[in-house]
Amino acid sequence: MAQKIRVLLIFEILGRPPEHIKKSLDDFVSTLGDKKGIELVSKTIHEPKPVEDKEAKDLFTTFAEVEVMLDNLNLLFSIVLNMLPSSIEIIQPEELKLSNFELNSVISELAVKLHKYDEIAKTVTIENSNLVNQIRV
Repeated sequence: MAQKIRVLLIFEILGRPPEHIKKSLDDFVSTLGDKKGIELVSKTIHEPKPVEDKEAKDLFTTFAEVEVMLDNLNLLFSIVLNMLPSSIEIIQPEELKLSNFELNSVISELAVKLHKYDEIAKTVTIENSNLVNQIRV
């Protein structure tokens, strides 16, 4: 049986009102425990704090500390690529083994994600150029 992976994740959110961002973050984090192969060990949602930037009127920020047990390394990579935690700390085990198959799977998922971002960036660049040209006319 493969060894489980214990991971501490931090997720951050920015928005308003403070009650909404706290609930949204709690809902977001709770979805982790619904996924096969992921056990939600603990979660702490911190109280929202006002952003200390004069430009960011009425914006609040909060974060969640989440500890999970994962059945395999692919689940960790999936969380990182799809949920974008701001911090990841593998607590256990101290050493991990990765097969070629697992690495291929992760690299393929990363490549797909990067291609999607590249497509979006190119589309936005073209749309921006078109808008600039329309303004000049």
